[in-house]
Amino acid sequence: MTFRILSIATLFPDAARPTFGLFVEKSLRALATQPDIELTVVAPVGLPPFPLSLHGRYRALRDLPATEQWNGLTVHRPRFALIPRYGTRFNPAQVARAVLAAVRGQVFDVVDAEFFYPEGPAAMRVAAALGLPFSIKARGADISYFGHDASSKAAVVKAADRAAGLLAVSDAMRRDMAAIGIDAAKVAVHYTGIDTARFHPGDRAAARAALGMDDAPVIATVGALIPRKGQALVIEALPDLPGVHYWLAGAGEEESRYRALAERLGVADRFHLMGSVANADLPCLYRAADVVVMPSVSEGLANAWVEALACGTPIVISDAGGAAELVTSPVAGRIARRTPQAIAAAVRDILAAPPSPSDVAASLGGRFDWDRNGRELAEHLRRCAKR
Repeated sequence: MTFRILSIATLFPDAARPTFGLFVEKSLRALATQPDIELTVVAPVGLPPFPLSLHGRYRALRDLPATEQWNGLTVHRPRFALIPRYGTRFNPAQVARAVLAAVRGQVFDVVDAEFFYPEGPAAMRVAAALGLPFSIKARGADISYFGHDASSKAAVVKAADRAAGLLAVSDAMRRDMAAIGIDAAKVAVHYTGIDTARFHPGDRAAARAALGMDDAPVIATVGALIPRKGQALVIEALPDLPGVHYWLAGAGEEESRYRALAERLGVADRFHLMGSVANADLPCLYRAADVVVMPSVSEGLANAWVEALACGTPIVISDAGGAAELVTSPVAGRIARRTPQAIAAAVRDILAAPPSPSDVAASLGGRFDWDRNGRELAEHLRRCAKR
C-alpha cells in the first residue's frame, strides 16, 4: 500500500541556491526511493513584505517556480511573508498557511518536518489541520539557537511534545534536546548519509596539482564564513604552524574581516580563500588537505566532518554536537579546545604522524550511507503513522 508523506523543508536547494540544504535533498531523495513511498516536498520560500520584496537580492527567489520537478522530487515552493530580524515568532504560522495552500486537496498519511524551527511548529499546525501525525528532525542550530531563544523556545518544546516521533542527527543532539525539556525517549538518532561514489580516498598529489597547491602542508575548512564556524581561530593558529597553508572553502559576511586578520598576523601569503565550492568539487579539496579543521561553536553532526573522513583526511574539530561520535580514535583526528594554541597543537600532532587515508575512511565504520538513511527515515515515519 502506498505511504504518502508530506515533507516540509525551508532548507532545500533551488535554482537560486543550488547548495542550500543539499543534505536535506539527499535524505529526501533516499526516502523517495524506498518501496511504496509517495513523497511530496514543500520548500517554503520566505520573502519580506512589499516593497522590500522588490529588492534585487530577492529577485532570484521571486522567480522560482511555484511547483517543479527537482532531481526526481515533486517540490512546491509557496511564498510566505518573512519579516527580517523581528519575525521569528510569526514564521511557523506563516509557513503553515503557505504549506496548506500549496497542497490543498492532496491526501497524506504523515507530515515530516526536516528542521525543528520553523518547520516543527509549522508541521504541528499542518498536521492538526489535516488530522495527521507528524515527526520533526533536529539538525543543529534549530536546537542550539531556536531551542534557547526566547522568541521560539516555547514553540519548539510544544511541537516536540505533540509530535508522534522525533529524530536527531546525533546522540549528542538528543541530549541537547533533553536539556531544553524535550522527552529524549521520543528521539531516535538518524545519522546523515554519504555518497561514497564521490567521497572516497584518492590521489593526494593529483588533487593538489588540480588546485595549484605546492608541497607545503595544507589544512582546510569547509563552511559559511560566519563567526559560529570559528575560521578566525584557525587563522590565528597559523603563526604557530610555520609553513602550513590554510585553504578555506566558503563565502559569507566575515570574508573581509578574515582577510584583514590574515594580513595583520603576517600569514596572508599562506591564507587562501576559495569562495563557494560546489559539493561535487569538495572531494578534491578534502583529498588535497592533510587535515580538515572545523572549530565550530555548535553543530549537530556536520556533513563536512563525515565527507572529509570518507575522503581519508583526518579532522580537528571542537567538542560540538556529535564530535565524539565521529572522532573515536586518533586515526580519525582530534577534538580540540576552541583556542588557536589548542588547534595548532592538534594539527602538529597529526602532521607528525599522519594516518593512512584508507584507515581514516575505515573509521566511519559504514554508519553513514544514504540508502540506510532513507530506509530508516521511511521506517520511522511509518511508526509515527502506525503503518
